[in-house]
Amino acid sequence: AVLRAAVDAGVNHIDTSDVYGPHVTNELIREALHPYRDGLVLATKVGAVRGPTGSWDPAFSDAEIERQVYDNLRNLGLDVLDVVNLRVMLNPMGPAEGSIEAPLTALAELQQRGLVRHIGLSNVTPAQVEEGRKLADIVCVQNLYNVAHRHDDALIDELATSQIAYVPFFPLGGFSHLQAAALNEVAARHNATPMQVALAWLLRRSPNILPIPGTSSLV
Repeated sequence: AVLRAAVDAGVNHIDTSDVYGPHVTNELIREALHPYRDGLVLATKVGAVRGPTGSWDPAFSDAEIERQVYDNLRNLGLDVLDVVNLRVMLNPMGPAEGSIEAPLTALAELQQRGLVRHIGLSNVTPAQVEEGRKLADIVCVQNLYNVAHRHDDALIDELATSQIAYVPFFPLGGFSHLQAAALNEVAARHNATPMQVALAWLLRRSPNILPIPGTSSLV
Protein backbone atom coordinates (compact mmCIF):
# COMPACT_ATOMS: atom_id res chain seq x y z
CA ALA A 1 0.00 0.00 0.00
CA VAL A 2 2.83 2.40 0.83
CA LEU A 3 4.58 1.69 -2.48
CA ARG A 4 1.42 2.28 -4.50
CA ALA A 5 0.57 5.45 -2.60
CA ALA A 6 4.10 6.80 -3.08
CA VAL A 7 3.99 6.30 -6.85
CA ASP A 8 0.47 7.75 -7.03
CA ALA A 9 1.75 10.81 -5.14
CA GLY A 10 4.42 11.40 -7.79
CA VAL A 11 7.45 9.57 -6.41
CA ASN A 12 9.47 8.47 -9.43
CA HIS A 13 12.64 7.11 -7.82
CA ILE A 14 12.76 4.07 -5.54
CA ASP A 15 16.00 3.00 -3.88
CA THR A 16 16.32 -0.72 -3.27
CA SER A 17 18.63 -3.72 -3.30
CA ASP A 18 18.11 -7.44 -3.49
CA VAL A 19 20.25 -7.75 -0.37
CA TYR A 20 17.44 -6.10 1.63
CA GLY A 21 15.63 -8.98 3.26
CA PRO A 22 17.41 -10.48 1.39
CA HIS A 23 15.13 -10.57 -1.67
CA VAL A 24 12.02 -9.49 0.26
CA THR A 25 12.10 -5.79 -0.65
CA ASN A 26 12.49 -6.40 -4.37
CA GLU A 27 9.76 -9.02 -4.33
CA LEU A 28 7.40 -6.55 -2.61
CA ILE A 29 8.21 -3.85 -5.16
CA ARG A 30 7.47 -6.23 -8.02
CA GLU A 31 4.24 -7.46 -6.41
CA ALA A 32 2.99 -3.93 -5.76
CA LEU A 33 4.11 -2.06 -8.88
CA HIS A 34 4.87 -4.42 -11.76
CA PRO A 35 4.36 -3.67 -14.62
CA TYR A 36 6.11 -0.42 -13.75
CA ARG A 37 4.70 2.86 -14.99
CA ASP A 38 6.74 4.96 -17.40
CA GLY A 39 9.19 7.29 -15.70
CA LEU A 40 9.62 5.25 -12.53
CA VAL A 41 13.33 4.70 -11.84
CA LEU A 42 14.37 1.72 -9.73
CA ALA A 43 17.88 2.21 -8.36
CA THR A 44 19.45 -0.85 -6.81
CA LYS A 45 22.90 -1.75 -5.54
CA VAL A 46 25.46 -4.55 -5.53
CA GLY A 47 28.66 -5.20 -3.64
CA ALA A 48 27.43 -7.06 -0.56
CA VAL A 49 25.64 -10.23 0.45
CA ARG A 50 23.97 -11.22 3.70
CA GLY A 51 25.78 -13.69 5.90
CA PRO A 52 24.05 -16.51 7.82
CA THR A 53 23.73 -14.30 10.90
CA GLY A 54 22.46 -11.27 8.96
CA SER A 55 25.85 -9.64 8.52
CA TRP A 56 26.66 -7.52 5.47
CA ASP A 57 29.65 -9.12 3.78
CA PRO A 58 31.62 -7.69 0.83
CA ALA A 59 30.98 -9.48 -2.47
CA PHE A 60 33.25 -7.97 -5.10
CA SER A 61 34.34 -10.79 -7.39
CA ASP A 62 33.21 -10.84 -11.02
CA ALA A 63 30.97 -13.84 -10.34
CA GLU A 64 29.45 -12.24 -7.23
CA ILE A 65 28.72 -8.95 -9.00
CA GLU A 66 27.09 -10.82 -11.90
CA ARG A 67 25.01 -12.98 -9.57
CA GLN A 68 23.75 -9.92 -7.67
CA VAL A 69 22.74 -8.20 -10.89
CA TYR A 70 20.79 -11.26 -11.98
CA ASP A 71 19.18 -11.55 -8.52
CA ASN A 72 17.96 -7.96 -8.82
CA LEU A 73 16.69 -8.53 -12.36
CA ARG A 74 14.79 -11.67 -11.39
CA ASN A 75 13.17 -10.39 -8.22
CA LEU A 76 12.23 -7.01 -9.68
CA GLY A 77 10.87 -8.64 -12.83
CA LEU A 78 13.09 -6.64 -15.19
CA ASP A 79 15.20 -7.30 -18.27
CA VAL A 80 17.50 -4.36 -17.56
CA LEU A 81 18.22 -2.41 -14.37
CA ASP A 82 17.80 1.39 -14.49
CA VAL A 83 20.60 2.26 -12.06
CA VAL A 84 23.01 -0.01 -10.18
CA ASN A 85 25.13 1.48 -7.42
CA LEU A 86 28.36 -0.27 -6.52
CA ARG A 87 28.19 -0.33 -2.73
CA VAL A 88 31.76 -0.33 -1.39
CA MET A 89 31.99 -2.38 1.81
CA LEU A 90 35.68 -2.12 2.67
CA ASN A 91 34.82 -0.87 6.16
CA PRO A 92 31.51 -1.61 7.96
CA MET A 93 31.75 1.72 9.79
CA GLY A 94 31.74 3.86 6.64
CA PRO A 95 33.80 4.74 3.57
CA ALA A 96 37.41 3.56 3.54
CA GLU A 97 40.13 4.07 0.99
CA GLY A 98 40.94 1.27 -1.43
CA SER A 99 40.75 0.65 -5.15
CA ILE A 100 37.34 -0.11 -6.67
CA GLU A 101 38.70 -0.91 -10.12
CA ALA A 102 37.98 -4.66 -10.12
CA PRO A 103 34.29 -4.65 -9.04
CA LEU A 104 33.49 -1.52 -11.02
CA THR A 105 35.03 -3.03 -14.15
CA ALA A 106 32.88 -6.13 -13.64
CA LEU A 107 29.78 -3.96 -13.32
CA ALA A 108 30.72 -1.93 -16.40
CA GLU A 109 31.02 -5.15 -18.39
CA LEU A 110 27.47 -6.07 -17.39
CA GLN A 111 26.41 -2.62 -18.55
CA GLN A 112 28.03 -3.30 -21.92
CA ARG A 113 26.03 -6.54 -22.12
CA GLY A 114 22.82 -4.52 -21.78
CA LEU A 115 21.85 -5.62 -18.26
CA VAL A 116 22.46 -2.22 -16.62
CA ARG A 117 21.58 1.22 -17.98
CA HIS A 118 23.43 3.47 -15.55
CA ILE A 119 26.11 3.03 -12.87
CA GLY A 120 26.49 4.81 -9.54
CA LEU A 121 28.71 4.52 -6.47
CA SER A 122 27.75 4.17 -2.82
CA ASN A 123 29.61 4.51 0.48
CA VAL A 124 32.68 5.91 -1.25
CA THR A 125 35.44 8.43 -0.65
CA PRO A 126 36.19 11.34 -2.98
CA ALA A 127 39.29 9.46 -4.21
CA GLN A 128 37.14 6.47 -5.12
CA VAL A 129 34.71 8.72 -6.97
CA GLU A 130 37.63 10.11 -8.94
CA GLU A 131 38.86 6.60 -9.72
CA GLY A 132 35.38 5.44 -10.65
CA ARG A 133 34.81 8.29 -13.10
CA LYS A 134 37.89 7.20 -15.01
CA LEU A 135 36.49 3.68 -15.38
CA ALA A 136 32.80 4.29 -16.11
CA ASP A 137 30.20 6.98 -16.65
CA ILE A 138 29.04 7.61 -13.06
CA VAL A 139 25.56 9.12 -12.83
CA CYS A 140 25.13 9.28 -9.05
CA VAL A 141 26.92 8.96 -5.71
CA GLN A 142 25.04 7.64 -2.67
CA ASN A 143 26.64 8.42 0.71
CA LEU A 144 25.60 9.19 4.26
CA TYR A 145 24.77 12.89 4.46
CA ASN A 146 22.30 15.06 6.34
CA VAL A 147 22.07 18.34 8.20
CA ALA A 148 24.19 16.92 11.04
CA HIS A 149 26.71 14.96 8.92
CA ARG A 150 28.18 17.22 6.26
CA HIS A 151 31.51 15.55 5.53
CA ASP A 152 30.74 15.41 1.78
CA ASP A 153 30.18 19.14 1.31
CA ALA A 154 33.09 19.57 -1.11
CA LEU A 155 32.20 16.38 -2.99
CA ILE A 156 28.58 17.50 -3.45
CA ASP A 157 29.70 20.78 -4.98
CA GLU A 158 32.17 19.02 -7.28
CA LEU A 159 29.54 16.56 -8.47
CA ALA A 160 27.04 19.37 -9.07
CA THR A 161 29.39 21.01 -11.55
CA SER A 162 29.41 17.73 -13.53
CA GLN A 163 25.64 17.23 -13.22
CA ILE A 164 26.11 14.04 -11.22
CA ALA A 165 23.34 13.31 -8.72
CA TYR A 166 24.17 13.06 -5.02
CA VAL A 167 21.80 10.73 -3.16
CA PRO A 168 22.08 11.10 0.64
CA PHE A 169 21.10 7.99 2.50
CA PHE A 170 19.92 8.37 6.09
CA PRO A 171 18.77 11.94 5.24
CA LEU A 172 16.84 11.98 8.52
CA GLY A 173 19.55 10.31 10.61
CA GLY A 174 18.81 6.68 9.92
CA PHE A 175 17.83 4.42 12.78
CA SER A 176 17.96 7.34 15.24
CA HIS A 177 16.19 10.43 13.90
CA LEU A 178 17.99 13.73 13.92
CA GLN A 179 17.41 15.73 17.07
CA ALA A 180 18.57 19.31 17.53
CA ALA A 181 17.26 22.44 19.18
CA ALA A 182 17.94 24.39 15.97
CA LEU A 183 15.71 22.03 13.96
CA ASN A 184 12.94 22.37 16.54
CA GLU A 185 13.16 26.16 16.53
CA VAL A 186 13.04 26.46 12.75
CA ALA A 187 10.20 23.96 12.54
CA ALA A 188 8.16 25.90 15.09
CA ARG A 189 8.59 29.14 13.12
CA HIS A 190 7.37 27.50 9.91
CA ASN A 191 4.61 25.32 11.33
CA ALA A 192 6.50 22.22 10.18
CA THR A 193 8.06 19.17 11.77
CA PRO A 194 11.81 18.95 12.44
CA MET A 195 12.07 16.15 9.86
CA GLN A 196 10.38 18.30 7.22
CA VAL A 197 12.92 21.02 7.93
CA ALA A 198 15.79 18.53 7.62
CA LEU A 199 14.52 17.41 4.21
CA ALA A 200 13.93 20.98 3.08
CA TRP A 201 17.51 21.85 4.05
CA LEU A 202 18.80 19.03 1.86
CA LEU A 203 16.68 20.09 -1.10
CA ARG A 204 18.00 23.65 -0.83
CA ARG A 205 21.59 22.53 -0.24
CA SER A 206 22.30 21.76 -3.90
CA PRO A 207 20.25 21.13 -7.07
CA ASN A 208 21.87 17.71 -7.58
CA ILE A 209 20.71 16.33 -4.21
CA LEU A 210 18.06 13.61 -4.31
CA PRO A 211 17.13 12.47 -0.76
CA ILE A 212 15.78 8.97 -0.15
CA PRO A 213 13.80 9.11 3.11
CA GLY A 214 11.97 5.92 3.96
CA THR A 215 8.53 5.40 5.42
CA SER A 216 6.32 2.49 6.39
CA SER A 217 3.23 4.60 6.94
CA LEU A 218 0.55 6.03 4.66
CA VAL A 219 0.18 9.14 6.86
